[in-house]
Amino acid sequence: MEAFLVIQGSCCCGTARFQLKREPSVMGTCHCSRCRKAGASTIVFVKKEDLIWLQGRDKVALYRPNAPYKYGRCFCKGCGTSLGEILSDEDSFPIAANALDTTLTSKVQFHEFVSEKPDWYEICDDAPQSDGHPS
Repeated sequence: MEAFLVIQGSCCCGTARFQLKREPSVMGTCHCSRCRKAGASTIVFVKKEDLIWLQGRDKVALYRPNAPYKYGRCFCKGCGTSLGEILSDEDSFPIAANALDTTLTSKVQFHEFVSEKPDWYEICDDAPQSDGHPS
């Protein structure tokens, strides 16, 4: 039997709780106004098969944006904690790094939409930067 690290995640009030079977594949920071407003600028990409809901999946709401935006944003109905795209049906999707309770070994690997970054925010690492989604 192979041992693996279980990564715990939750919302602020503890209503929504989940686990990841393995560490996310990528971590990045999005500086677009939508991610900043949702409180989920730093994201991690997880595989659908690695996400295990422990409780509260039914207490997570999905905000569906108007076109041209296509990515919905999930949040706890009780406390409003941003959870990224945790209800996605895609094979891989981003969730908000702030919802993870377990310390990760990965670091930010990219910055996207830096053209929308507010002047008051300073990027303090050497991760690659792009004006849109990284290629």
